[in-house]
Amino acid sequence: QADARRPMVAHVACKSLDAQVDYYTKHFGMQVLERGAKSAALGYGPLDKNFAVQVTEAPAGDALDIGTGFGHFGIVLPDVYSAVAKIKAEGGKVTRDAGPVKGGNTVIAFVEDPTGYKWELLQRGTTPEPLCQVMLRVKDLTKSIAWYRDVLGMELVRERENQQYKYNLGFMGYGPEDSNAVVELTWNYDPQEYTKGNAYSHVTIATTDLKKTAEAIRQAGAEILSEDSTSVTTQDPDGYRFAFAEQK
Repeated sequence: QADARRPMVAHVACKSLDAQVDYYTKHFGMQVLERGAKSAALGYGPLDKNFAVQVTEAPAGDALDIGTGFGHFGIVLPDVYSAVAKIKAEGGKVTRDAGPVKGGNTVIAFVEDPTGYKWELLQRGTTPEPLCQVMLRVKDLTKSIAWYRDVLGMELVRERENQQYKYNLGFMGYGPEDSNAVVELTWNYDPQEYTKGNAYSHVTIATTDLKKTAEAIRQAGAEILSEDSTSVTTQDPDGYRFAFAEQK
């Protein structure tokens, strides 16, 4: 039986849990799926079916650094223009105003949440997975695509070359973009050493057989950073971590 893998949770630290939850629910229409004193999971559907973001409040006085490797999260909204107008009206930060992409028709915008994570807002049709992207910058796109395919079991669902702005993209996932969350790998023509920081942590992927997944990671020649009865963690060629957790 094939392993039904899917991105389950993206883990990040935040400055203020209350501010982060308020922003995601008010401006992105997310639901609070779980909440504790210092941590909350938010998304658009149940954790056993949909991709979610887990935000954990950093200890008071700790400086958070998002780093230069993490790019952004992507979400699908029905009306990006209205969302951006509301964010502006409440003093939020918009780094790219709402409008069509260059050379296309899809309406997008970029905003920053209270901690400073960038979010790409995409205006598309209805999707079962509105939390749809995690963008990471890589030094060797060909090598990264092979790693995500051979180690994580993802497929290359789309490629894009942009010679004018000097970057190429590879979208990796477990199914079509219109119904699945993907990892957007970005390779700039002048690749550099990207910093990881201490704010963005990792993505957890659901697997139906943790033991077989761990063995497959080893057979692919990838490093296992940690392993126990509940999860196994590895990292890609650029040092981004991915954990697998069993979900029947």
